[in-house]
Formats: sequence, structure tokens, C-alpha cells
Amino acid sequence: MLARLHLVTDDAVLRAADFRERAQAVLAAHGSALALHLRGHGVSGAELFELARDLAFGADGAGAELLVNDRVDVALAAGADGVQLGRRSLPIAAARALLGADAWIGYSAHGAEEAAQAAADGADFILVGTLYRTASHPEREPAGVERVRETVAALAPAEVPVIGIGGITPERVREVLAAGAYGVAVLGGVWHAADPVAAAADYIAALGVSG
Repeated sequence: MLARLHLVTDDAVLRAADFRERAQAVLAAHGSALALHLRGHGVSGAELFELARDLAFGADGAGAELLVNDRVDVALAAGADGVQLGRRSLPIAAARALLGADAWIGYSAHGAEEAAQAAADGADFILVGTLYRTASHPEREPAGVERVRETVAALAPAEVPVIGIGGITPERVREVLAAGAYGVAVLGGVWHAADPVAAAADYIAALGVSG
């Protein structure tokens, strides 16, 4: 079953000296309630592979999902559970041919039409945003939860899960779910917290799932 809390990284998070330790702690504490997305556009394939390889065992043991953004080759080599793709990534069908039927393939869409096409191409779930203003992308005008409603409506025949992303706090989770989202994706709300295990627990409680 797809996790409802997706934890996304960026270059700075991945390169923090204590990232492995913090990530392992979150995986061990919350298990099947979460999916960890290793996203690092400025991180080399070798670095990303080492991180994915190191975390894959812990994720598997905890029942969590480990996904690699964009790099299908790294996901395959490291034994990750799947990938998160976007408009500049390898096509979904090509990724599926490499990873197999059991791999999770997510797609990051910026509109309902793009999301519907990704679902038709075989994506297992869709990330949509940016829902609220974020510190990492202050220049982006937030789309609001209406983006979730539009995407869910476009995907209704296929019932592909929608994950909201962008500036989501535990207090905003209810609003995102009420718009039809299956779950939420978070970066700063967990990785920038002093205690990422406790921060993730707040999101999991807001989602109403057990970790």
C-alpha cells in the first residue's frame, strides 16, 4: 500500500553531515507510514547511489518505501522501491520497462491535464503543487488546494492517488485531505526540524495513520 507521508529531500538536506543518521531514525520510527524520496538535482549519480544503497536496507526492514527522483538507473542499481519522475525525466513507460511491474512510479505534475496524461501512461501516483508558499521557492505563486481538487477530478476514472506538496504544515493537512488528496509530501517541515522523528510523527497523526 502506498504511504501517505512522503518525505522529500533537496541537495542541502542530502549533503548534511547527519542526514543518514536522521533518515535512518525516521525510517525506523515510522516504517510503512512513509516514503522517502531521495531528490538531489546537484548531487552526482555516485553520491545518490551510495545514499540509496545505504538507506535501502533500513527502509526495507522498516516497511517504508525508498524512491529516487529522476534517476531510474540509480534506483535500479541500489534496489530502491521506485522512482519519482517529472516532465524532464525518462518517460514513464521506459522507466516501467526497466524497473518492472512491482516498482512504484510517481509523477510530479503541475496541472490536471499533465497529471491525467501521466496516469494514462502508467504512473502509480501523482504529486501536485505548489499548494502553499514555501521557503525553498518563495517566488512561486501557490496554487492552493484547488489544484488538488482539479487533479483528483481529472484522475477520477483511474482513481490514481494524489499527493499534495508545497508548504504543507501539520495544521494544513486536514485541508489538503478534504480537497481529495491521498497524502502529503514534505521537505522543510521534517528535515529542517530539530527532531525529524517527532516532526514526522506530527504529520502522521494529522494524516490519521499509524507509523
